[in-house]
Amino acid sequence: MDKEELLCLMRTQSYRPLTAAELMEALGQEDEEAFRELLHSLEQEGYIVRTRKDKYGLPEKMGLVSGRLQASTKGYAFVVPREKEQADVYISALNLNGAMHGDLVLARILPATTGRRQEGEIIRILQRANRRVVGTFTATRHLSFVMPDDARLHQDILIPPGNSLGAREKDKVVVEITRWPEARRSPEGRVVEVLGQAGRPGVDVLSIIKKYDLEPEFPPEVLREADGLSKEFGPRELAGRRDLRDWRLVTIDGADARDLDDAVSLELLPGGNYLLGVHIADVSFYVREGSTLDREAFNRATSVYFVDRVIPMLPPRLSNDICSLNAGEDRLAMTALLTITPRGTVKDYELFPSIIRVRERMTYDAVRRILVDGDPELVERYRELVPDFQLMARLAAVLKRRREKRGAIDFDFPEARVELDDQGLPVAIIPRRRSVAEGIIEEFMIAANEVVARHLYELAVPAVYRVHEEPAPDKMEELNNFLSFFGLQIRPNREGRVNPRAFQEILTAVQGRPEERVISTVMLRSMRHARYAGECLGHFGLASPYYCHFTSPIRRYPDLVVHRILRETWSPGGLTPQCMAELEAFVALAAARASEREKVAEEAEREALDMKKVQYMERHVGATFTGVISGVVPYGFFVELENTVEGLVHVSTLTDDYYHYQEDQLALVGEHTGKAFRIGQPVEVLVARVNVEARQVDFELVKPEATVDTGPGPVAGVKGRQQVKSREKDTSPAVSKTRRKIRGQSRRKRNKATRGRS
Repeated sequence: MDKEELLCLMRTQSYRPLTAAELMEALGQEDEEAFRELLHSLEQEGYIVRTRKDKYGLPEKMGLVSGRLQASTKGYAFVVPREKEQADVYISALNLNGAMHGDLVLARILPATTGRRQEGEIIRILQRANRRVVGTFTATRHLSFVMPDDARLHQDILIPPGNSLGAREKDKVVVEITRWPEARRSPEGRVVEVLGQAGRPGVDVLSIIKKYDLEPEFPPEVLREADGLSKEFGPRELAGRRDLRDWRLVTIDGADARDLDDAVSLELLPGGNYLLGVHIADVSFYVREGSTLDREAFNRATSVYFVDRVIPMLPPRLSNDICSLNAGEDRLAMTALLTITPRGTVKDYELFPSIIRVRERMTYDAVRRILVDGDPELVERYRELVPDFQLMARLAAVLKRRREKRGAIDFDFPEARVELDDQGLPVAIIPRRRSVAEGIIEEFMIAANEVVARHLYELAVPAVYRVHEEPAPDKMEELNNFLSFFGLQIRPNREGRVNPRAFQEILTAVQGRPEERVISTVMLRSMRHARYAGECLGHFGLASPYYCHFTSPIRRYPDLVVHRILRETWSPGGLTPQCMAELEAFVALAAARASEREKVAEEAEREALDMKKVQYMERHVGATFTGVISGVVPYGFFVELENTVEGLVHVSTLTDDYYHYQEDQLALVGEHTGKAFRIGQPVEVLVARVNVEARQVDFELVKPEATVDTGPGPVAGVKGRQQVKSREKDTSPAVSKTRRKIRGQSRRKRNKATRGRS
């Protein structure tokens, strides 16, 4: 019995709640045990609800909402519905009824009170999300408890006597919850792992690793399988491969990269066309479907990159050795050979297995110094390759212009790199932007990914695609409300759809202005998160109808699956109907798993980076910095420094006047002086306080009397510009959520897809 068939029946307008027996009769089902298992599964996942009279219906038709609970640090929470059409539901602290952040819950909608916000109460907890929690152990004379690191878990976890595992005061620990919280009772648990004293080198990042349930170590059986693989090539390995070992191939990566999974080559053909080679490590040759290695890679789905370490998807034997395209060593690869016209159109292509030998391992910095700085030492050292790099830069510029012409959106956020000392403490935060070297690799990888995606789509075989859908209408409305403060507007086309070119036009218009970073950030937040899917739905941000991930199989599972599918299409006879059906089911499963683990990896990486930034600022209490106002709230405004650190200037520290929040202007305005603090305004601040545990930095304004009221005004050169105007206060949950995000929550950085690769 298919769940969609059951849900389709329940979604009909004439449906009324039915018992299991009545549903079986309506759907013509005979296997009662299997049908009841399906009902139970759908109930536990929040798709359906069973009433007290043992009848089944849809939550949304019964005044209920099922979804994940997103708690705030203030005590209240929101239920984010499973059904995207439903609005988020506000849950006060009194109505949580034992639910915790991340739980899958069922909420009852309460009678409307004030405002337009839906409010509710939790009536059922369907799935618990926090069976293990990381926190700080504290012991008193009569009581021991663990304070969770995640501030969204509001209650301390009591540790009964004999369950502390020898933990000491201020130890970071992992605690397993043995009794869930109730309305007026704290949760209980037992310590299952002691990580070490808070503040010791490495314990901070290890705590985040455990918090997100990441596993640094591989199981013994996985390591044994990896160790059993050979680097030697015989007839089996070379069969059907094209030998490219005499080609001039290079890798271009960050200086600290160890998992080198892509190499490039380029030559100019007679007539002016380019022959671009994108050569990707053939991981699928070693990691066979259904093997122990494959199951582990599926579970991990992605490598996770922290400031001081990497948790790889594959064991180091593969990721850093056998599969890594190390210079001077023969490697098995999957090659995409693209013939590209001087205008950037892919005229022809070939996809085939190959054997390669990388000529040089280059770094982004070295290529930049050759192409931009003309470093004489590097130019001499790589004199045979310099013409290739110059040709690569020329082609990358052509490809980028073509992408911009079709409307691709280019968010150029600086990525902060934190330098650590031997003790793991931050000594510098270095913002870095993409240079010509990163641009070369990014454009070449995008071109290869698009070609492979279109190839698989036209073959009509199942595949894992990288999809990025256009923004939701409500998000566009919120974005335009914000942009109106700057005289900007994004308008849909004649079909009512948003063109990515409209986003790029605004990014171009605000380039170089003080509010550029803030507008770019809010625009990025308004867009959907890119994900993996078994359907080719296009990539909005790249303005590309076909896109997949093909270029990083060492560190992303979807790329590995795409390689396997390509290999299947090359086999004699192609894919059988049975194989097609099995593959279709698997790509949906792999896409869902990869999307889920990607989000976890991004959150863990971002939290670790933010923590190191705050640790760095702890050393600079009393120092002054310049920055830009990135968010304004009733109790102050947030400032983002040039090193990407963000902190709060509380309104109580502004002593030259009484300041009031003007929501229609997103500004704090002085009662007597009329001075204002607005988004995008440059300011100088002093670091007043730092709280590493809470990840908070407090600033105080330097010379507040120097601030003047200069409204944002319209930005010229953008179609459909709109003057700033006041409007009725909007307190809807969706708008309120966006404004809370604008208030300085952690920014969602560019997709971790690549260190410069999309």
